[in-house]
Amino acid sequence: MTAAPHLNGSDLLDFLVGRDDLTVDDIVDLPEDLRYELIDGRLVLTPNALPIHQVISQNTAFALERNCPDDFVVNVEQALLLNRRNELRPDAMVFRAEGAWRSPVLTADVLLVVEVISQSSRFTDPGDKLKRYADLGIPSYWIIDPLAPWVTFTQFLLGPDGTYQCNLQARDLVILDQPWKVTLDLPSWTRRRDRINEQARHRGQP
Repeated sequence: MTAAPHLNGSDLLDFLVGRDDLTVDDIVDLPEDLRYELIDGRLVLTPNALPIHQVISQNTAFALERNCPDDFVVNVEQALLLNRRNELRPDAMVFRAEGAWRSPVLTADVLLVVEVISQSSRFTDPGDKLKRYADLGIPSYWIIDPLAPWVTFTQFLLGPDGTYQCNLQARDLVILDQPWKVTLDLPSWTRRRDRINEQARHRGQP
């Protein structure tokens, strides 16, 4: 399928939504600020994340950036090309600097993907995406869950059989040596989340 070249903006979006035969070439002209993924040829629009979701995504990226070698790049919400019918957008990602010349990034350049669970992704991130990233040979996958009573962290590493093995689950201070030394202060993230939620409740917000 080839998108009509004369369409743009909302007209192009209306033309694409509901189809199941799309490729990455069909979505190249979508607005850059639109939150979407291409999954099995379908354009999937994702709602704007809650502020605490964004805070935790950014904190994770900052923690990775702190000791990041010069030959790698840490980025948030970077488009990732799986194949012509699939383009995902992890919450954070580490990839080789030589692969930073293009977007979406190629999976061959990716060292780590991070997904922060939201209400809309609580089933796809631990299930469908876990298998997709493993099938592509991405060495490591992190899942951070801010919806649990405590913010939790799960680290998956690619095993010799090509599937992810759970290497670590934690809700306390985490100090990792992969992909390099990274410190994740999960208790402080939990406290921050709870303060934000409490202040929102006091203002009468849902």
